[in-house]
Amino acid sequence: MDATNNSSSPKKTARKKKKRGGSGSKKKMTAEQTLAFKSVSEWVFLEQHQASSAAASDDFGVSLVQRSTPNKLLFELHSHSNCSDGFLSPYKLVERAHENGVKVLALTDHDTMSGIPEALEAARRHRIKIIPGVEISTKFYPRGESAPEEPVHILAYYSSCGPTSFEDLEKFLSNIRDGRYLRAKNMVLKLNKLKFPLKWEHVAKIAGKGVAPGRVHVARAMVEAGYVENLKQAFARYLYDGGPAYSTGSEPLAEEAIKLICDTGGVAVLAHPWSLKNPVAIVKSLKEAGLHGIEVYRSDGKLAVYSDLADTYDLLKLGGSDYHGRGGHRESELGSVNLPVLVLRDFLKVARPIWCCSIRRILENYAEEPSDLNLARVTRFEKGGSHLSCGKDLIDRCFNLWLTSDERQNAVFEAIRLKLSHVSINKGGIQVLIEST
Repeated sequence: MDATNNSSSPKKTARKKKKRGGSGSKKKMTAEQTLAFKSVSEWVFLEQHQASSAAASDDFGVSLVQRSTPNKLLFELHSHSNCSDGFLSPYKLVERAHENGVKVLALTDHDTMSGIPEALEAARRHRIKIIPGVEISTKFYPRGESAPEEPVHILAYYSSCGPTSFEDLEKFLSNIRDGRYLRAKNMVLKLNKLKFPLKWEHVAKIAGKGVAPGRVHVARAMVEAGYVENLKQAFARYLYDGGPAYSTGSEPLAEEAIKLICDTGGVAVLAHPWSLKNPVAIVKSLKEAGLHGIEVYRSDGKLAVYSDLADTYDLLKLGGSDYHGRGGHRESELGSVNLPVLVLRDFLKVARPIWCCSIRRILENYAEEPSDLNLARVTRFEKGGSHLSCGKDLIDRCFNLWLTSDERQNAVFEAIRLKLSHVSINKGGIQVLIEST
């Protein structure tokens, strides 16, 4: 018996080595994939290309060119910081993304975009592209059915300068956040009735100043108070949807959120459809409202049933890790979802025209009325924004770093450039003329 095992093991080992070697070898890209890779790369490394072309003979410029052709383009389209229910600051989140090889990071905190400026600041240091995003908490009511309402989360992805009407979106999100406070307080009250003397101040302290508390903050307070062993137990026993300590907030209709996303220049994507009880009815209704895509890819691969659902309703197939930084073996790592290059191409093919229109509207408003308020809208996510308050820097940032060469050559943007060439900015009482280059 031992002899038989010994004689066969070299063959088995050889087969295993061959299999490992085959799976590790790089497959040659098809012509379509090669073109897609080139197209996506141009947008991903737009800022690096512009910086290197501005100083082509400089060592720093050369290094940028060398770094602009990686082996793969890793997009992370679903992540959270401690501005909502994540554990890492936006800065630390970007650092971790960089360490994991992420080239494009969408920060999609729950019902807030407050972490975007800090994420952009960190991204400039690590040469990562940030997609300003948000995950909006909503409700879905089945039409003409007795089925109960369902919580539905919608991801919104915006251009580098953000929503066209940030004030409208922020008011919408602020109402949701107010509801989150009431919801968390109701959860604490329900836990108190279940003989857990949890204090609201404890939950608020964990959430942090200015952060609307969510279920995870309540769960963390329960763990720290010794009422449960871990977060999983808190959710499984008390905080799950419909659980004994569960409570709803003042979430808007999912259709309303999607309409607002579309009206403010965003791309709307249904988050984690596998958590829904009736995904088919929800996707059908939300598609009619303007939904652009659904999450299909996870760290464990593409889910066929949701991929088929996306095909049925002609929706983008996207995905992300939904990273919170909680730790533990059950959480997907930041950047663990490797979206195929054709998926990335399709995403940008839909998103770029929407984002270009958003950028155009924001710049047109400033060109027509060069007020401090409209300038602030242009520099919404620039922390401080002071380095963009002189004319040439403004044009360079908006035209050279937000738009591809083809987009900049569009007649509409050329007209905006011409208008901006005659606009001056009042900076500290000094009129600075914007010169067209």
